[in-house]
Amino acid sequence: MDLDVFVSAHRPEWDRLEHLLRRGRHLTGAEADELVALYQRTSTHLSLIQSSAPDPMLIGRLTQLVARARSVVTGTRRAGWRDAARFLTAGFPAAMYRSRHWWIPVALLSVLVASVIGWWIGTHPEVQSAIAAPEDLRQMTRPGGEYETYYSSHPAASFAAQVWTNNAQAAAMCLVLGAFLCFPVIWILFLNMLNLGVGIGLMSSAGRLDTFLGLVLPHGLLELTAVFVAAGTGLRLGWTLIDPGPYTRRTALAQQGRAAVGMAIGLALILFVSGLIEGFVTPSGLPTWARIAIGVFSELAFLAYLYVLGGRAARAGDTGDVESADQSAQLPTAA
Repeated sequence: MDLDVFVSAHRPEWDRLEHLLRRGRHLTGAEADELVALYQRTSTHLSLIQSSAPDPMLIGRLTQLVARARSVVTGTRRAGWRDAARFLTAGFPAAMYRSRHWWIPVALLSVLVASVIGWWIGTHPEVQSAIAAPEDLRQMTRPGGEYETYYSSHPAASFAAQVWTNNAQAAAMCLVLGAFLCFPVIWILFLNMLNLGVGIGLMSSAGRLDTFLGLVLPHGLLELTAVFVAAGTGLRLGWTLIDPGPYTRRTALAQQGRAAVGMAIGLALILFVSGLIEGFVTPSGLPTWARIAIGVFSELAFLAYLYVLGGRAARAGDTGDVESADQSAQLPTAA
């Protein structure tokens, strides 16, 4: 394509579009129709130039024109309670449901890793001695020791807030760092499973594994599921860079990235519930069976929310991305 000839032929249309945009709301009906037609033609022109004869200055001008025209044609929309309700009942659960083929294997493999680490530490005294001195280990694992008093070491409200902040930060890091080819997500997940495995190993070696599980399960079921969802989504985001599918890497990463940001917000809410359980239920005087029952109920409620609402929304075509009206216009990549 001869760029000079193309510019000479279509510059009047671009100038006319810019003139109409400057007039803003003072357009007649005919002029409004003309603006829509010019917006569509200029979008096509921008696509042709991007794919056939990229010129940074010209692309910059047309991109600005198309963006301004699009805001006039589609109008601006403010997020409200309706958007929040749609996010919680459709977008967020749909995004989790659609990524289940990533986070379910992550969950199974992670639990296996933590179990193997716990077995290795619990059955090898030399490994335990490498972690800490025998007296320190006894202080951690004895009745009333550090593993038990950890959950009641601070006031419940401040402890719940601290736990929520730490877990939400870990989940957000899994989601965001997934773009770095998955490796940071794997490392964060391994550290979490290592900490869990150490607790399992040390407490089982002291014959108090039941006590440890009674402390971990009430909040840990929901908390770990949220972390697994975040890690699986982060890995999916990283894999998008390797295999973007039918889209360009930029487009595919943008789609997955927007969904991941929504996931971070939704998972923060889930982890808030987990933090409340860890701050108020885990250290409470309730019987162990009652505390575990609360944890199991919260986990089943979350899975029902994910599979019932999420499955329904996903089958209806919801991807967890923002609505099409709020997305950047997708232009063809070839003439």
